[in-house]
Amino acid sequence: MKRLLLAALLCCLCAISPAADKKPLELTSPDGRIIVIFDNFRYSVMADGITVLAPSAISMQISDGTIYGPGAKLERTHRRSKVNVLKTRLYKRAKVLDCYNEMELCYKDFSLIFRAYDEGVAYRFVSGSKKSFGVISEKAEFSFPGNWKAYIQYLNSTKKNLEEQLFCSFENLYSHTPLKEWERGRGAALPLVAEAPGGMKVAITEADLFDFPGLNLCNTDGDLTLEGYHARVPKTTVQGGHNMLQGVVNSRESFIAVSCRPGAVFPWRVIQISRKDRELADSDLVYKLASAPAKGDWSWVRPGKVAWDWWNDWNIYGVSFESGINNDTYKYYIDFASKHGIEYVILDEGWAVNKKADLFQVIPEIDIRELVEYGAARNVGIILWAGTWAVDRDMEKVFREYSAMGVKGFKIDFMNRDDQDMVNFYTRCAQMGAKYKMMIDFHGAYKPTGLHRTFPNVVNFEGVRGLEHMKWAKDLEQVPHDVTIPFIRMMAGPMDYTQGAMRNASRSNYYPNNSEPMSQGTRCRQLAEYVIFDAPLTMLCDSPSNYLAEPECTGFIAAVPTIWDETIVLDGKIGEYILTARRKGSNWYVGLLTDWNPRQTEIDLSFLPAGTYRAEIFKDGVNADKAARDYIREETTVTSGGTITATLAPGGGWVAKFTKND
Repeated sequence: MKRLLLAALLCCLCAISPAADKKPLELTSPDGRIIVIFDNFRYSVMADGITVLAPSAISMQISDGTIYGPGAKLERTHRRSKVNVLKTRLYKRAKVLDCYNEMELCYKDFSLIFRAYDEGVAYRFVSGSKKSFGVISEKAEFSFPGNWKAYIQYLNSTKKNLEEQLFCSFENLYSHTPLKEWERGRGAALPLVAEAPGGMKVAITEADLFDFPGLNLCNTDGDLTLEGYHARVPKTTVQGGHNMLQGVVNSRESFIAVSCRPGAVFPWRVIQISRKDRELADSDLVYKLASAPAKGDWSWVRPGKVAWDWWNDWNIYGVSFESGINNDTYKYYIDFASKHGIEYVILDEGWAVNKKADLFQVIPEIDIRELVEYGAARNVGIILWAGTWAVDRDMEKVFREYSAMGVKGFKIDFMNRDDQDMVNFYTRCAQMGAKYKMMIDFHGAYKPTGLHRTFPNVVNFEGVRGLEHMKWAKDLEQVPHDVTIPFIRMMAGPMDYTQGAMRNASRSNYYPNNSEPMSQGTRCRQLAEYVIFDAPLTMLCDSPSNYLAEPECTGFIAAVPTIWDETIVLDGKIGEYILTARRKGSNWYVGLLTDWNPRQTEIDLSFLPAGTYRAEIFKDGVNADKAARDYIREETTVTSGGTITATLAPGGGWVAKFTKND
């Protein structure tokens, strides 16, 4: 604490030095455990005396012939230290400590900034150009000192060309493989996690992505160096793809970015370093590196739960009307949401005329204005699903008119690209949503890079292989995936996994079913995922009819918060299990997930403030290994500093709410 207070006193001071000689430059984290070494546009990283990133080349080639890289003469160096407490909105904790050391290397035409945090390092280029310019290419290498195993999310595309693979939904399983066994010719999405010696993990991702293509990785030589690559700027884009809702790129330019503004600030390249796996799942690094929230009043952004129609195929029962995409069905959803205090109902694909990509051509069975008014009278907001092309053909009109009607936001889908044009589409959607006070949930999306901090109305992202795949995937191992994504994908930001299945299957009983889909793993697993997964806007994926038949579970799900005052990932191991505690107000929630192995865990309750608590617990039933829906709800009293035993079936879960006794 004394060290932080001293750093706080010094945070406004800036050390300026003239150009150094050709000796390597070093930057150390505030705790002294991480060191970045920079030498002639190659950098390396050490943590706890171990090299976690070997010398890796970085540079950029600008359209006017300028090279941000070797050959540039260093003119001066600025060093800064900063300690700040960030007050957050719609996040997993109310406050974030932002503490780092920074080194800015100033050249004639650009600057290169390094930051060192206790949990990792980052670097970015900043242009010194006085006029607009383009970027031909960027070199971003990540060289590892050994043939470490890595968790690699290959792009879910069958295209042979690396650039063509970037037309995808960025949702796949993770391969756990040595770096030299990288599948030839395949690109991978960020984040990526590599295993360093001694249990240390090194995660690669990016942050603060604006007006520039997303970064992806490949290993073209089968060596220990991963190369970053980008999609080039689209030259011709035509309407096509899924139901004519996508922009399909037919040809591309020879450069990766165009019309970059004078003084452009490029994305952070992020290297997160964890000593324990749980630190990855508890990371704030991308959030801290993102641009501060745009100016304005964000109090209108209302997080919460969403009753969802598409996953359960509008399959309700016990009613006097034919279910489907019609007003009667959606009024049933609204009544269900209102009864359980669920904030929103979504109209997913089907409410607009198919293949027209026109959000003002609504099918005759749907009256959106009537549904908005029906919901408003019951304190339930309406969110509309929309394809990318349909939104972009007249974005301002779409947001203006549906906002005036009372619609609360859009779930925008099938972007399936991360070139500069598409990255700018995300920004324009966020800005337009802010202008008309509408929330945005991006599906068919690349990984989060901090846009949700800059524009708090961006309340969620997909970019994850979520529960929807249970509708069609035959040989999918979703259960180990569930205990992998919190440590990798979720370190980048929130994820719209869409949990909440009431039909649950053991490993041997699962089968894909479109109209009556099920989850892999137990009922309590689905409940615990509402505590484990970060998602300010969280779906209830199953049918209202199924939820009404399960009042205990539904009541618990509906009441779980979606943003938190405090989050502590207590324990976990990638691909095996995760244990997380979260606080909202004075109430604490704890969730535990396992892989296909049964597990018994003693949970240390020292995180609870002193006192006794009433614990409401949902745990796997004795027969949950065979009938995955089997669960037990019980109440007990616990004391801070004590322990509680959680026993999980294969593919199981455990979740509890702790309410302090007066």
